[in-house]
Amino acid sequence: MKKVALIPARYGATRFPGKLMAKLGGKSVILRTYESTVKTGVFDEVMVVTDSEIIYQEIISNGGKAVMSQKEHECGTDRIAEAIADREDVEIIVNVQGDEPFTQKEPLEKLLQVFEGEAGQKVQVASLVQELKDWNQIEDPNYVKVTVDKQFNALFFSRSVIPYPRDTKVDTTYYEHIGIYAFRRKTLLDFTKLPVSPLEAAEKIECLRYLENGIPMKMVVTEYMGVEIDTPEDLLKAEKLL
Repeated sequence: MKKVALIPARYGATRFPGKLMAKLGGKSVILRTYESTVKTGVFDEVMVVTDSEIIYQEIISNGGKAVMSQKEHECGTDRIAEAIADREDVEIIVNVQGDEPFTQKEPLEKLLQVFEGEAGQKVQVASLVQELKDWNQIEDPNYVKVTVDKQFNALFFSRSVIPYPRDTKVDTTYYEHIGIYAFRRKTLLDFTKLPVSPLEAAEKIECLRYLENGIPMKMVVTEYMGVEIDTPEDLLKAEKLL
């Protein structure tokens, strides 16, 4: 299977405009994300897909691979689908978020492994989760929670607390969804043809579109992934972690 990592990178951001070009330890966030993804060594190719000439030049001038989007896109999934539409040589695509400068090898290896073997032939899309233990984070709508079945297929995603602990004596594990996806190429291209679904629109969680259309999502548990840069405060946290 030819495996590629595509990093959708939009310059504008509602909560933190220009965040991908913000400096983190002397390098831009997007360049650190690109370099850390390449460093994992688990992909045949890594490429940034962007609508920004600034981001494009940032990657190219540092010896990386990047491509400019030809159309306007509502989400990163649509952006990478455009970039991969004519690449019939690629079977598995991993969508690495541009604001994940601490991308690591082990979680991505585990994510790719679910597509292998006889059981893996049935997997169409997979993503990562990590356990949440801080109740403030569990209640925070900025942390997307996910419940899973016994085979670790997603049952539902929500910004609310799921499952709700009506019985506080039950030992409950809470999982946060980490927005790194792996797709089979056909599944990715088919997904972009589906309209925004009602639950997706209500929660503003893109992966609910899969569940509403009967497409199972395999979830893979990983350890802490680092800091996702959504706000200036996150950048300060990342500086300390770096």
